[in-house]
Amino acid sequence: MKELPEIYEEAVEAFLIWMKDAGYTKYTQKSYLSDVYELLDSLDGKPLERVKRLHIVSYLTSVREKGVSDATRNRKHASVHCFFKALNELEVLEGNPAAGIKKSKTEKNRLPVFLDEHSLERFIQHIDGKYKTRNIAIFLLMGYMGLRVGEVNALNLSDYNPEAKTLSVLGKGRKWRVIPIPEAVLPFLEAALDSRLSPWRSKEEAMFISQKGKRLSIRCIQQIAADTFERFQTGVPEARKIAYSSHKLRHSFATMLLRRGADLRTVQELLGHSSIQTTTVYTHITSREKEEAMAKLELRISI
Repeated sequence: MKELPEIYEEAVEAFLIWMKDAGYTKYTQKSYLSDVYELLDSLDGKPLERVKRLHIVSYLTSVREKGVSDATRNRKHASVHCFFKALNELEVLEGNPAAGIKKSKTEKNRLPVFLDEHSLERFIQHIDGKYKTRNIAIFLLMGYMGLRVGEVNALNLSDYNPEAKTLSVLGKGRKWRVIPIPEAVLPFLEAALDSRLSPWRSKEEAMFISQKGKRLSIRCIQQIAADTFERFQTGVPEARKIAYSSHKLRHSFATMLLRRGADLRTVQELLGHSSIQTTTVYTHITSREKEEAMAKLELRISI
């Protein structure tokens, strides 16, 4: 991040303290700070108490003009809103110029990218390399238990209960959920724990360790997924390649459960969604399923 004008240093430091106290992950802190730095850079040294809604809208418009998606624009708005909210709560500043600004309308009914069961199995089979055992366990937790990449990153050894065969997962909003581990996944998780790399610090509790002896980072997990997806799509013409990412494994898990008849509320609990509306995005229907449904209709008249 570029160096900030001195006028904003106290506010940014206060925001960082607020996020740490609120329990935000380091990944979220870094993401929010990046957006806030971008906003502050656009203010050209204007004191925060003189920042109006117009300045926030102007900033959000500028990022849109750079070609970012509506979802990214809305995330930047959320970061900035959170920044001013924190300064209000810490009595550093009064008023929130980011409040009341409407979100950009995002595309509705857009099908989430996912892998069907056969493709998910093929993806797992394309996992390779020196740390194959560890990486298979990681992606099974995402593809067959629905964990987010940040949740995998945050897992500690104590989160695994071998007697109950469950995993305690710390999700968004600092909310815990307990997920039963499928019998098919258990041996792979046990194998990964048996071959766990020795951490650099003796007190490191991370479930998954990098080759440097530290907690395996979110970025590293995403890169391993990207490399595996690249092998998974070997031979596919560039124009037909799908933009898969580690998060698509979570989409695959949710879709698989719903297609097997799981009710929406159960899927919501397993995914750790605070609102069931978020879960409804996975109730999409493929063209094949539409055709099969239409084929069942009968017309008992003749011309």
